[in-house]
Amino acid sequence: MAQVKHTLAVVLALALSGKGSRAEPSKIDARVFAGVPEGGRTSFLVVLRERADLSPASAIRDPAQRRLFVFDALRDVAFRTQAPLLEELRAEGVRARPHYLVNMIEVEGTPEVAAKLAARSEVEKIAANRPAALQRPAPIPGRETLALPASALGTLGIGANLERIGAPAVWSLGFTGQGIVIGDADTGLAWEHPAIKPHYRGWNGATADHSYNWHDAVHDAVSTNPCGSSSPTPCDDDGHGTSTAGLAVGDDGAGNQIGVAPGARLIACRNMDQGNGTPARYTECFEFFLAPTDSAGSAPRPDLGANVINNSWSCPASEGCTDPNVLQGVVENVRAAGILVVVAAGNAGDACDTVLDAPAIYEASFSIGATDDVDVVAPFSSRGPVTQDGSNRLKPDLVAPGVFVLTAVPPNGYTASFSGTSASAPHVAGAAALLWSAAPALLGDVDGTESVLLSSATRLVSSQDCPPFPGSEVPNAVFGYGRLDVPAAVALAAGPFDRFLAPLPRRHDATRLVPPRTP
Repeated sequence: MAQVKHTLAVVLALALSGKGSRAEPSKIDARVFAGVPEGGRTSFLVVLRERADLSPASAIRDPAQRRLFVFDALRDVAFRTQAPLLEELRAEGVRARPHYLVNMIEVEGTPEVAAKLAARSEVEKIAANRPAALQRPAPIPGRETLALPASALGTLGIGANLERIGAPAVWSLGFTGQGIVIGDADTGLAWEHPAIKPHYRGWNGATADHSYNWHDAVHDAVSTNPCGSSSPTPCDDDGHGTSTAGLAVGDDGAGNQIGVAPGARLIACRNMDQGNGTPARYTECFEFFLAPTDSAGSAPRPDLGANVINNSWSCPASEGCTDPNVLQGVVENVRAAGILVVVAAGNAGDACDTVLDAPAIYEASFSIGATDDVDVVAPFSSRGPVTQDGSNRLKPDLVAPGVFVLTAVPPNGYTASFSGTSASAPHVAGAAALLWSAAPALLGDVDGTESVLLSSATRLVSSQDCPPFPGSEVPNAVFGYGRLDVPAAVALAAGPFDRFLAPLPRRHDATRLVPPRTP
């Protein structure tokens, strides 16, 4: 036994030092056991080599069939390749949770367990799964927080942010997001808030059923978390998730209209433990939105999944999100299923190259920056381009209101001071729902939907140059293609839009993009 332990320790030491063979470089990310006591256990991700071929998905025009194909293809590969590993881990009493959106297993183990797994030929790498806190914007000087109690119900009207993007004008045409499902991945949900309850899919007007409508991906919450672990009913341990959900769908029917798409249905997943997320939690929520499960986490139903997912969070490199085969693969596979992934660009502005974290940096994400109520960029809003991967990719793609906007706070109040790109992103998720209710042929066509939203945006320029994108041109790395304009998007889609249904050039190739409209 001592010899076995010595061998495993040598394997691990080689992995962590990068001194493995030239044919088989280190499989174990050095961050996995950083700061962990010697011999201690920690959570890490075992990423397998084999991946599903999703290339046929792009040719499947029916959105439901495309989603089902992607779901089946991913699960088939994961179940087949993970079975021997899971059997061995469970026989040894090692905690393991399988994932299928990317072919990986979340494991809680020691360095010896990690080294043993890394030695297997079917394992590509051992990736980090470390927690990191939700990135919040710096306070804006001269602007004070304003919380509005429940007694203010019925007095707030339509938020100026909604007027700015033209949402009420689209409502007046009869398009409110009806028939569309919005998924909100965040700190949870105070589902009984009066502005959210009528739009939560788990409420039918008389009774609540949280199966297929709510999932908690936090299974190891800190002892002080009021929601505990694996909460069977919606719960928000921070308030942030309730605020983002409110901006997507909120309307209490009594004069408090805070959400862009009040006719859409909301489902939710908690992916942070009091603001602390991990790659595994993020992945689990994406899996739920692709194919929601019942209250026991079983019997997945792709037909009940979200059409658009709002992600007002970020995953910095310290968490392990630099590995392209983990969260990047998750986002790309969700997009392949015809689901729009809307992401907050980040709150690290105001310099160039501050769109730093996953998933905002990804090509497959629709990344959203923040403006104030007169289309001035928020001082905290992250600017592009994306430089750490060498791509110089344009980000953000679009901007939307994100400074002192009106939204919900638990349990039944409101705030007029919610700020951050976290606030901007749900505006765009809601806008997609409005667009699809007006132009249902675009549903499931992520490229076409993004092209319409970008092409119809209000052009905004900046004095700030972030090479290779001059601020005086559109697109630029401050505003992307401009500020969200929902009526213009609906008008564009209402015309002949067969061209949006065909595969489009990648939107970040600035020389081949559909040009935004002239104001």
